[in-house]
Amino acid sequence: MNKKDIFKYFLRFVTLQAIITIVTIWYFDTFLIGDYLFGYEIIINNLFEDRIRFYDFIPKEFIKIDTFLSIFVFIFLILLYSSNFYSYVNELSFSMNKSLLDEFVPIYLIWTASLLSFLQIFRFTAVSRLYLIIFTLIVPMLLVVFRNSEAISTFLGRNPTKENYMLFNVKKDSIFREIRLLKFRNNVQENTIENYQEYEKVIETIKNFSKENLVNILVFNVEGTSKFEKEFESYLLKVNKKILLICDSDFSFSTKFIYRNKQFGDKKLIYINNDIQYGSMYILKRISDIIFTVLISPLLLLILLPSYVFVLLKNGRPVFIKQNRIGLHGNIFSMFKIRTMKVDSHEERVELEDLNDNTGPLFKIENDPRLITGAKFFRRYSIDEIPQFLNVLKGDMSVVGPRPLFPEDSEYFDQHYIRRLNVMPGITGLLQINDRNTDDFDIWYKYDIEYIENWSLIGDFEIILKTPFSLFKSKIIGK
Repeated sequence: MNKKDIFKYFLRFVTLQAIITIVTIWYFDTFLIGDYLFGYEIIINNLFEDRIRFYDFIPKEFIKIDTFLSIFVFIFLILLYSSNFYSYVNELSFSMNKSLLDEFVPIYLIWTASLLSFLQIFRFTAVSRLYLIIFTLIVPMLLVVFRNSEAISTFLGRNPTKENYMLFNVKKDSIFREIRLLKFRNNVQENTIENYQEYEKVIETIKNFSKENLVNILVFNVEGTSKFEKEFESYLLKVNKKILLICDSDFSFSTKFIYRNKQFGDKKLIYINNDIQYGSMYILKRISDIIFTVLISPLLLLILLPSYVFVLLKNGRPVFIKQNRIGLHGNIFSMFKIRTMKVDSHEERVELEDLNDNTGPLFKIENDPRLITGAKFFRRYSIDEIPQFLNVLKGDMSVVGPRPLFPEDSEYFDQHYIRRLNVMPGITGLLQINDRNTDDFDIWYKYDIEYIENWSLIGDFEIILKTPFSLFKSKIIGK
């Protein structure tokens, strides 16, 4: 085990110790004892009696219920980590269990046996039996959630079981089909390639299938191949998908980049994950998005209510509209907006194409006839974007990220710009705080790529802080 994995083990252990100890003490006081205050006296008397009989060398001030509960949790976690039921989850490790229930049961048995043994040995007799049964379920649930990021990601809106993968030259009986990365996802197509030197056929197969189907992971069995053609390697590094290679130990790359690998005898797995908002990073970003949205929701409602009345009186219903946009990994979602244009105005876009001032996916007309009278104010200060915080809560968008484009604009995505699909689209971003008035798609491209290559939570926070200042010097921009 390398130093990074050891640090993860330690950090997870300390985190679990703190969380489970706090939950156990709180649950004990609130439910296991509850209103039966005489129960504390019974348990303390039992503990002092045992001290006199078995461990009188321990000072009396250490004989406290919370101390015993904390020590119990520590010993339980030591036992749990020593077992095979709670090892560090690695996506490249094998998993015989696909459902969370299969993971829950062995952890539940260890926890229940440990808890009941502790209560019996130290004579914690004055506890509620009904709430004790419930408590035997609570902690294992927490442990399953914290064991891997898959459960938390699912809860926050990104379910790995809905992700799909394509296989190339992977045998039906291959043991590598049992690794966690594939076990929890869906096999949507299997392919056989005679020679990877004919990589154009592979690329064409991927492109054709991806036009009609969502593909998140590409899996290649490249045993017998020591290297890809440079052009094919470049394609795989830039495509908007995770790459898994099953290869011989001597497989190498022409360029240097970060990837994970795991050795299995004379074979190894190489995992290339271009998804920078993944696992713990995705979880932290989603949590920060949700917290921020909840905190500013009162202010948003104060602005949203009069805006709703204005549009309703000016142009009737609907006040809120939904537009199909391209989200993370190319998923199509419905983005919410306050309607600032006349009903069905987007359908007139083709008819007004000759008046479009721009090239590329940006669509802007000076003095656009589709705009509701007085609605320029909404667009100038992005008031029409406020409903998109609902998309943030749903998990379709983030507070910060590249602006989501229309599905028909995907024709402008080259193999470089498609990388924007590796991050969640956002309400604000680098473009909005630097050059929000631009109608030049090349500038959009520049800021989107810069954001992707330098993404961090701290950077998101800085963009959020700068956004209000950029609003007051903005002009209207199309899209």
